[in-house]
Amino acid sequence: MDHSPGQGRERLRFSVLGPVRAWRGDTPLAAGSPQQRALLAALLLRSGRTATAPELVDALWGDEPPHAALAALRTYASRLRKALGDDAATLVSESGGYAIRSVDGPLDLDHAEQYAAEAEKAKAAGDRGRARELLDTALALWDGEPLAGLAGPYADTQRTRLDEWRLTLLETRLELDLEVGCHAEAVSELTALTAAHPLRERLRELLMLALYRSGRQAEALAVYTDTRRLLDEELAVEPRASLSELQQRILRADADLDAPPTLSDGADHSDHVVIRPQQLPATVADFTGRTPFVAELGDRLATTEGSVMAVSALTGIGGVGKTTLAVHVAHAAREHFPDGQLYADLQGAGHTPAEPEAVLGAFLRALGTPDSAIPDGLEERSALYRSTLAGRRVLALLDNARDAAQIRPLLPGTEGCAALITSRARMIDLAGAHLIDLDVMSPDEAFTLFTLIVGEERVNAEREASMDVVGACGFLPLAIRIAASRLASRRTWTVSVLASKLADERRRLDELRAGDLAVTATFELGYGQLEPPQARAFRLLGLADGPDISLAAAAALLGMDADTAEDLLESLVDTSLLESAAPGRYRFHDLVRLYARSCAERDEQPPAERDAALSRLLDFYLATAAHRYPLERPGDILVDHMETPHYPGLVFEDRSEAMTWLFSESRCLIACALQNTAPGSLRRAVDLLVLTRDMADSGASNRQFEQASLTLLAAALKSDDQHAAARVHWILAPIYTQSGRLGEADEHAKLATLRGLAAGDDFSACNGLNDRGIIASIESRLDEADAYLNQALLSYRDINNKQSEASALCNLSRVHLDTGRVDSAVALAEQGVALYQECGASRRLANGKYNLGMALTLADRLEEATQQLTEALVSFQDTRQRFWEGMTYLRLAEVELAAHQPAKAANYAELAVAALRSNGGDRWRASALAVLGNALSEIGHTGRAQVCQQEVQTIHKRLGLPQGSVSQLFPASVAVA
Repeated sequence: MDHSPGQGRERLRFSVLGPVRAWRGDTPLAAGSPQQRALLAALLLRSGRTATAPELVDALWGDEPPHAALAALRTYASRLRKALGDDAATLVSESGGYAIRSVDGPLDLDHAEQYAAEAEKAKAAGDRGRARELLDTALALWDGEPLAGLAGPYADTQRTRLDEWRLTLLETRLELDLEVGCHAEAVSELTALTAAHPLRERLRELLMLALYRSGRQAEALAVYTDTRRLLDEELAVEPRASLSELQQRILRADADLDAPPTLSDGADHSDHVVIRPQQLPATVADFTGRTPFVAELGDRLATTEGSVMAVSALTGIGGVGKTTLAVHVAHAAREHFPDGQLYADLQGAGHTPAEPEAVLGAFLRALGTPDSAIPDGLEERSALYRSTLAGRRVLALLDNARDAAQIRPLLPGTEGCAALITSRARMIDLAGAHLIDLDVMSPDEAFTLFTLIVGEERVNAEREASMDVVGACGFLPLAIRIAASRLASRRTWTVSVLASKLADERRRLDELRAGDLAVTATFELGYGQLEPPQARAFRLLGLADGPDISLAAAAALLGMDADTAEDLLESLVDTSLLESAAPGRYRFHDLVRLYARSCAERDEQPPAERDAALSRLLDFYLATAAHRYPLERPGDILVDHMETPHYPGLVFEDRSEAMTWLFSESRCLIACALQNTAPGSLRRAVDLLVLTRDMADSGASNRQFEQASLTLLAAALKSDDQHAAARVHWILAPIYTQSGRLGEADEHAKLATLRGLAAGDDFSACNGLNDRGIIASIESRLDEADAYLNQALLSYRDINNKQSEASALCNLSRVHLDTGRVDSAVALAEQGVALYQECGASRRLANGKYNLGMALTLADRLEEATQQLTEALVSFQDTRQRFWEGMTYLRLAEVELAAHQPAKAANYAELAVAALRSNGGDRWRASALAVLGNALSEIGHTGRAQVCQQEVQTIHKRLGLPQGSVSQLFPASVAVA
């Protein structure tokens, strides 16, 4: 609440959603005793209305006021006025009572009510995202308990009202979370809320739905069991009907529960009545999909009457369905153009595009102009064309245009007319045009088109193979139509036969031919129009295997500076042969990439240039990764022992920029490594994976990273490169440790040591020892763990690798914990943390703090443990290490259990389960579930607790682990190079 009592005075503000407080500007004011603040609250919550003295006495003291209540009231009012600055315009006395007046700004409560009202409107309009933001903003205004510390019946009543309203807003926000698919994130919050408000059935209902959608059906049903038992014990009632109905729907796996409801876009997608045929080609009978574009273009064409001429231009690669869509839309819009529809194929993709002068002659004849009246010359014909269309409502469909220069003379010039254009080139220089970039079909649209051509019976019999076919076609309509037509004309083929033929990338384009239709032919038209530098860029860009490519990487691949490369790439985008995935990023359609590679194999001379281009790309990624690595691990000497790239890479301003690069390029980096398994580039590819293994630590790309590592290992063994093989073993050991496959992890760690020693690679050998120590510790082979880690520690010191020395110290700390040497465990972890701090290694420092937090927990120094673990958590979140984020949540849950705070422990454990579900193996998820079960049991959620423990036992049985305690299952650290 703001107040400007006079010129130059600072504004007065109040809040009640927490302690009742007042400020003038940014200066807090002393609002006085609890009774004085209770008077202020009673006046503020009346929104300027006068409260009589008896009303205020009743509000402050209820049925038992003191003898001198009125005198006390006057004293409080006087002191309050003085505290507020003795501003009579703010606290006024009238009619034997008091009021707060002349306040310019609203109370924090008023703000919250306004946000809640706006959220309700946004929700009703279908804008769930906006509604969630507004509700979060409203809820953020609460600062603890409303009217905190105030006594009296009025304060009690209002506090209850505000607490109830906040819970209602929370429920609404959580409902929206589930509607937009954030069910996994909602589980932990709902678990904490149901613990705090055990009899609130709506929260239980939302928790059941969130658990069910998170794949935790048994826990969802256990919530119902817990709720029914609790309601019977506390209130002797049954759960409300909606809760019971939800239980039944979960039991029968009601499909409507699987996904949040979607809102209709409200558009009318029905075809318009055909009035009469004109020059438009026939629309295809099996037209399907493209609903948003049909609606968008239809709406524009429907509103041309009485307005300026409408021009819409559809752009996209060959075969994407531009003409099909344009013809379909034009037919649907014919009733809005009763004076005719014109059509011309401008042949812009060919070598001899149509001349505008000839097209105008044909249009004028179609409009009734006799040959003798058609002038020679482009300008004269264009002028007559516009004059002839004056006062008419005509649609011109200009198909397959080359560029804007070809189009301009063919545009109608008067209101009520419209032009619909298709082209492979983006008409950015066509003034006033409404531009639409047409992409490939969605999977559902593609599947529907394939089914319409092939027939439901054959498709339904082999749905998976059918999806493989449309996927191999890249969801490109032309390719789908060709593949489906081939299948439809061959009754002896199954869908699986066609899918297997298309699975071979080298023959896929050859298979996509049917009659006079061929995917390659439509790409040839665009490629044939390229200038030599464009054609070279097109060919070489197709060689890279990544899903897309950055401008900097493309420049390296092409061997040119970024500005020149950008000009070339943008020109390819304008031809629709290349797509702009995002600013500074480019990608091919899958089939266009295959065509570009075939062109490279056919046209790139000398052939060695293909290998040189891929080598430059590998060097660029390796050099950039080498620049990133020291920012993440200051002082680490690993970069000095890597293969030397011969092409420069990017240099980063700070660690955050470097980390963003790593994760944005993750799939491209892995793809590049996989393309370089030949002996001449293998070691560089392996070192690229070594320098970027934070991707695997994060869990974001661990499966792809693992597969790439195994491929490079096979290549290293085939070429008998012990050095490369040792480094791949070193990469794989922590990946398998993280996923709980400890036997495989130990084998890779052993081979990293043996092959590293054989190849003279101290890094691989040392890290193999460190990993073996970690694995032995997890498996409770503590004497072996102690020996391995002490050996690793000495080896790290011999090569002056301080970061890895710190890792070994932290891992030894865990061994000391497991053998009951708590004090020495704390000391070792503190040495590791200090060494990390000395190196400035923020990422690995988080692992050190994680280990120190574990040791401090067992030392019963819980406050210090929480501090260390919280600092580690922030760092893991900042560096996107999702696995370690989950493990740290688990450690924090253990701390809260030790501190007898089971509700907080359950919240942390829920977050751990969510993080480890997709970023760790079953072994670690079982650990999180065990702690969650303990916490749930302590807060009375016994049904859910039993489900969690049963799942733990199931996982242990499947993995062959001991039934019982899981305290020995947690990894202490990560293998650090």
